[in-house]
Amino acid sequence: MYIETPAEASKNDMLDDDGRAKRTGTWVTASAHIITAVIGSGVLSLAWAIAQMGWVAGPAVLMAFSFITYFTSTLLVDCYRFPDPVHGKRNYTYSMVVRSILGGRKFQLCGLAQYVNLVGVTIGYTITASISIVAVKRSNCFHKHGHQAKCNISNYPYMIIFACIQIVLSQIPNFHKLSWLSILAAIMSFAYSSIGLGLSIAKVAEGNHHVQTSLTGVQVGVDVSASEKVWRTFQAIGDIAFAYAFSNVLIEIQDTLKSSPPENRVMKRASLIGIMTTTLFYVLCGTLGYAAFGNDAPGNFLTGFGFYEPFWLIDFANVCIAVHLIGAYQVFCQPIFGFVESMSKERWPESKLITGEHAVKIPISAGTYYLNFFRLFWRTAYVIITAVIAMIFPFFNDFLGLIGSLSFWPLTVYFPIEMYIKQSQIQRGSFTWIWLKILSWVCLVVSIISAAGSIQGLCQDLKKYQPFQAQQ
Repeated sequence: MYIETPAEASKNDMLDDDGRAKRTGTWVTASAHIITAVIGSGVLSLAWAIAQMGWVAGPAVLMAFSFITYFTSTLLVDCYRFPDPVHGKRNYTYSMVVRSILGGRKFQLCGLAQYVNLVGVTIGYTITASISIVAVKRSNCFHKHGHQAKCNISNYPYMIIFACIQIVLSQIPNFHKLSWLSILAAIMSFAYSSIGLGLSIAKVAEGNHHVQTSLTGVQVGVDVSASEKVWRTFQAIGDIAFAYAFSNVLIEIQDTLKSSPPENRVMKRASLIGIMTTTLFYVLCGTLGYAAFGNDAPGNFLTGFGFYEPFWLIDFANVCIAVHLIGAYQVFCQPIFGFVESMSKERWPESKLITGEHAVKIPISAGTYYLNFFRLFWRTAYVIITAVIAMIFPFFNDFLGLIGSLSFWPLTVYFPIEMYIKQSQIQRGSFTWIWLKILSWVCLVVSIISAAGSIQGLCQDLKKYQPFQAQQ
């Protein structure tokens, strides 16, 4: 009879059932990851989005996306383990789940959709962070030199600074080491959303506040032409879809959770908390922002309050956005890093450059950091490339809408539904099968029309775009 030694027992206590380091995540850390991933730059465009659709359709679309995102996330979390949601084999990434359950070409399509979306989000966050820091600089300039001063400031130096910070943070080995950063980022998201809400309420409460709002949003013939109304509505739908995007990192977040209680149960709780929290903020920011600015609501509602008084409060809100996006960038790029590095190790297992870890002692913390040269070079190159793309195409709303529309249907709707149908063995032609398919097709149509609106907006931006010019 074999008896486990104390040393072996201690080692096993540090490992999970798959032989990896024991996961320590809880519903609190998972909720923080979700809030960090969801409440991002998307919240800033919601007042503009509601202005395009009005008091009826705007909030209705917000609530519809909220429900769809939560519903499909509950389907997806049950696929983390396969074939049994509680005792099956773990899948560490979204694409691994698709490969285990659907396999073949769908796995390849999922990988393409997921990683294109993740790359797009990191580019979008680079753009947004620089816009926020420039807003701080401009408000300080106006406060110091007067409202008539020409405070034209370029975004590009701040994109470079943001990229330098990300190069350092990208050396964090994996998702499991990011809990502190996500919690900090979640706090920042609450801070700037709350400031935006407070400023909106204050603006609405002003005695001389008069703005034009309507049940149907911007008016044809007054604010926009008929074709512009259609295109803007499509783009607004894409912006809202982007605002709820987190399915592409849901499995990676779930993989940080302790195995007891079951991960799917904890993740459903975290998803509910995360989506309810963000929906509350989204509805408040969107509707109050629309009430404050009316049909002239800006693409970034925080910068729409002007660069004047109280300049310090708007400065603080924009700093919170930048800090939040520093953390959110890591939440979205870590799956890319993990995918490339694991694939490289599988292909070149003998390479010392790819697999070698070099211990580096850190004097201040008295700890040890394990340096991998491939990780250092590849992650640095990734951050630099995304920053360069952001500098070439610094369009905010259209870029968010395009990312949201391209990723919403495949990642948030199609794959979760298809995997749930197969794993639960739902009979073809049954009532459940039919309404799940109808939901999927409706969401596909929504994605197509919102992508068309965003592409049209990008084309309009490119016509008047002058690269590497300071913001006016």
